[in-house]
Amino acid sequence: MLQKSLSKKLLTSVLSVYFLLTFVVTCGQVLAEYLNTKDYIRDELSTLQKTFSRSLTRAIWELNTKQTITTAEGLLAIPMIEGIIVRDDSGEIISQLGRSLDIHKLYNQQLVQEEAILEDAKSGLFGYTFPLIFEFSGRATQVGDVTLFSSREVVFSRIMVSIYFLIGNAMIKTTFLIILFLMAFRKLLTDPLAELTEQLENLELDELEGQHIEIETEEHNELKVMEQSFNKLIDKVVQYRKELEHTQKELIISNEKLDHHNIQLEQDVARKTSNLSQAMMELQQQKYELEKQKIVLTEEIDLRRSTEQELITKQTESQRYIEELSLAQERLLGTEKMAALGGLVAGITHDINTPIGIGVTAISFLQERLNKLEIAYSEKTLSPKALEEFINEAKQSTSLLTTNLDRASELIASFKQIAVDQASEAVRTINFKDYTNEVIRSLHPKLKKTSHTIKLECPDDLVLNLPAGAISQIFTNLIMNSLIHGFEGKSNGVMDIKISADDTNLTIDYKDDGNGVTSEQLKKLFDPFFTTKRDEGGSGLGTHIMFNLVKQTLSGSIDATSEPGKGLRYYIQFPKNMAKPMPIFDKYE
Repeated sequence: MLQKSLSKKLLTSVLSVYFLLTFVVTCGQVLAEYLNTKDYIRDELSTLQKTFSRSLTRAIWELNTKQTITTAEGLLAIPMIEGIIVRDDSGEIISQLGRSLDIHKLYNQQLVQEEAILEDAKSGLFGYTFPLIFEFSGRATQVGDVTLFSSREVVFSRIMVSIYFLIGNAMIKTTFLIILFLMAFRKLLTDPLAELTEQLENLELDELEGQHIEIETEEHNELKVMEQSFNKLIDKVVQYRKELEHTQKELIISNEKLDHHNIQLEQDVARKTSNLSQAMMELQQQKYELEKQKIVLTEEIDLRRSTEQELITKQTESQRYIEELSLAQERLLGTEKMAALGGLVAGITHDINTPIGIGVTAISFLQERLNKLEIAYSEKTLSPKALEEFINEAKQSTSLLTTNLDRASELIASFKQIAVDQASEAVRTINFKDYTNEVIRSLHPKLKKTSHTIKLECPDDLVLNLPAGAISQIFTNLIMNSLIHGFEGKSNGVMDIKISADDTNLTIDYKDDGNGVTSEQLKKLFDPFFTTKRDEGGSGLGTHIMFNLVKQTLSGSIDATSEPGKGLRYYIQFPKNMAKPMPIFDKYE
């Protein structure tokens, strides 16, 4: 009776290594998710500084405490902000709301002179502080500072779904692997070995003729080889027994003849006795060879078992390496996607600053003229002509202010929709032409620095149900690839976009008149990490992401043709409408 099962011991060793690796990898993923989310919240606090610093600065400069407190309460209403402290130019606290650190211990009543990051490991709070600078008549004056606080509870609330997903995924994979290994070991090793052992124990050594062992397996593996070798050994033993019996019969006959012819056949008896001794020696030698073959066979079986265990271990390691590579690729694709969104944020911020700056200038001018009018009125020196000039200047200022504020509102609305779509794969109803124009408008910060033009042909009434984020990323990658690669060294490039639709499919025919690519580069165009600008920071993921979006998200097809110097052309086709899924919580929501 076996004290320890070889298959159980092997299975326990393999699963123990897998459990340990799965636990370490899962813990690493949770830690990375926490750190990434914490950095993302810090970046959002920095972005809020750019959004609210102007209004807070003006409110403090004008000693409008009510407006300052209202703005602080508005900031506190943002979910990721746990607390806020606003101080004036003397270091006195104007407004302190929510959870916060002791600001007096941190700065000793001194205003901060530059942006800084705060963190308290004990309480879990971390924050971002920045000065409030008011510019007037070309001079910059610090009127106070603001400190925004968040906490690790906010970080955990954002990543809790991801943590549950990682743990659940690890448990499902581990359970599946255990079942798979149990079934495989039972089918391929445990049951055949048990069957082989039972047959060997039931062998009748006195009646070996016709007795063979049989292992039920369709594969020609080591167990099958052992079965065949052992059956051959049994056949040889039976044959040797028959030969021995035949020799014994001959010996009996010779002995009988020896009794009758003892005197006459002494020499024959001596010769036959010598022959018999020789036969016995040969039988002994054959027996020794059989035992030797048995030892060699046993060693070969042990060697094959050891080789099989090494192969299983290497297979497990290879599977782990493949999973790690897949995870790394997913993270890299997500990083590339967020990098594109970051570039969009930077560009749209620059464009919004222009109309906002013009509006601030118009308001300042109107305020200055109004002060002069008030002085003239109080001093009773106001003339009809001065009043008429003020009215004309006020009309011009309000017209300029209205135009630029409308422009900023349009930019923000367009950016908001494009940014939300790029972070989500939700299906929604869009006017394809209007949405394409919004994507092109969001790339205006990149296009306005060049003399390149975009020509768009699309039906005005083409309304579809599609994942808008995928459409936005496809057009963004197409246009940016033309700007970065296709029009390198060219000043006046043309991007021609033709969109058509039939009863079932939508077709996008995109081409530029840029530099084009060679046939070798065209073969690798959609491969991940293939780029001609590796030394300039290119990741080689733009066309690969576009390929995956068309193939997987849109269930369509994409093809590219090009010749050096004749531009690059993409032909994309996918179904017109997709069913809207049930509402879910987006990862970045």
